[in-house]
Amino acid sequence: MSTAPTPALQRATLSAGYILAPNPGPMSLEGTNSYVLRAPGHPTAVVVDPGPADETHLQALAGAGPVELILITHRHADHTAGSARLHELTGAPVRAADPEHCHGGGAPLSAGERIRAAGLEIAVVPAPGHTSDSVCFHLPADGAAGAVLTGDTILGRGTTMLDYPDGTLGDYLATLIRLEQLGPAAVLPAHGPPLPSLEATARDYLRHRQERLAQIRGVLNRLGRDASVGDVTDAVYADVGPSIRRAAETSVAAQLHYLRTESGTVG
Repeated sequence: MSTAPTPALQRATLSAGYILAPNPGPMSLEGTNSYVLRAPGHPTAVVVDPGPADETHLQALAGAGPVELILITHRHADHTAGSARLHELTGAPVRAADPEHCHGGGAPLSAGERIRAAGLEIAVVPAPGHTSDSVCFHLPADGAAGAVLTGDTILGRGTTMLDYPDGTLGDYLATLIRLEQLGPAAVLPAHGPPLPSLEATARDYLRHRQERLAQIRGVLNRLGRDASVGDVTDAVYADVGPSIRRAAETSVAAQLHYLRTESGTVG
């Protein structure tokens, strides 16, 4: 009887590697990067975002241990569906900002908390915007400039969808400014390849968001300030395919909400 090969751990930084989950798609890119963190030579590990409930993937994560702690960047199933099973396999508690996704006695994460596990200091950075419960994990001693696990707040390729109304653009812009201030840390995203500089990437994301807002202001000036989400999406995201149409509409809804309420202006 044939068995699937054990997924390989890919090295990202001195203290972080990841195992790619088998869940590729329009929103998840190649799949979810489930990170395994440990200081060089340390006997135990921390897993971030176990990913889907795929047994081969979860067995590979458990085998990269011993795992002492499981952390979650946000509530979406492509990050959390396997977390209860990974707790069963390893005995490690699961901690997330949302208590619903904590298991095995793991306490909810708090903003600014500094976790010490697997020989590392892991700072919890609040990052609402993609979802209201999103957090990033800062490894200040991982390399010369440190590293930040960004979940879906910053991706390795493309840009992030805001899960409006749970995620809002006002929160997201504030999060990007907060991340930019962490400097040129390595970016360890949950989807797509690692990137060299959080500061530069966050600045690019901010620029992109401002360009999109300018586009939408222009559309509202043509169509009227009460234009529908669908009409604005047709104008701004005319080239998107059906598989990501809903994501585009959700993004437009978040931007319209920002322009009509949070920013106090539509033009």
